Amino acid sequence: MDSRDDLVPMVRIKEIAPRLAGQAHSISTEHKVELIDRLTAAGVRAIEATSFVRPDLIPGLADAEQVLARVRRTPGVTFECCVGNELGIRRAAAAGADRAWFLLSADERFARDNIGRSTEESLELLDRLAEVARDEGIGLGTYVIFAWGGPDGPARGGEAFEPIGRRLREVGVEDWILADSAGYASPRQLASLVECAAELTDMAHLTVQIHDARGMGLAGVATLVRLGLRNIDTSLAGSGGHPAMPHLPGGGVCTEDVVQMLDLLGVSTGIDLAAVVEAANWLEQELGVPGLGYVRRVGPVPTAAPGATTIGHFHWTEI
Repeated sequence: MDSRDDLVPMVRIKEIAPRLAGQAHSISTEHKVELIDRLTAAGVRAIEATSFVRPDLIPGLADAEQVLARVRRTPGVTFECCVGNELGIRRAAAAGADRAWFLLSADERFARDNIGRSTEESLELLDRLAEVARDEGIGLGTYVIFAWGGPDGPARGGEAFEPIGRRLREVGVEDWILADSAGYASPRQLASLVECAAELTDMAHLTVQIHDARGMGLAGVATLVRLGLRNIDTSLAGSGGHPAMPHLPGGGVCTEDVVQMLDLLGVSTGIDLAAVVEAANWLEQELGVPGLGYVRRVGPVPTAAPGATTIGHFHWTEI
């Protein structure tokens, strides 16, 4: 029988749908703000709200400043963003973002074709941006996009990541988002690379972003919490995409399904499942953003616990 003793007691979910859906679908500034406010009201405490990147490349996120100016600022909630250069991080700091994440690709071809510089050139730029971030008073971490391989190349393991991890240590940026951007990683592969990364930085500085393109997302999350990882990126209704990869499902693993699974495992997220289900339905039904997921379609696992409420023929207790 499985024991809960090896599970982390709490996981910090960072919601990435505002950025992923915003770059892939036409969403008004007003609706982006409402989406973010719905997420904070549901108990989400970290939100990747937007990207400060070239509007001619990602026009859907050209309103980054307006979004951050209008969202409801809730104590304890961090509003985060992506950046690709010095201008981006200065814009993010001026707009009041709490943390910026640099877009570093582990895939050399994607780096050159879609970011416009090699992986090594990106690392050199990140070195300069770390100094800018200190001057601007904004937190800075880095993505490692396609950490497990892709979008078209073979899968990668810890041995391929290690040189990048060592260079990041040299640069002095210790907060990393390891992104399985193509959905390549099985639970075993996830664990192998995370264990390698944890030898180069503290586990508390690691975030894993699982993209569920090949249906292994929930299994991967369960593996990570048993491994001791506390920071996981998810996407409301599994929504989102990337303009450079229209052939690939680009959403993260579905927030609602992750919240329910972790709750059933006895792992706290602090997120109200009913509220995120409602937000996911609103995102699809009102805004027309295609959504995935199971719990919002068939209902949560039934329970007869005291104080349970009913949705349809399912009984469940609000978190």
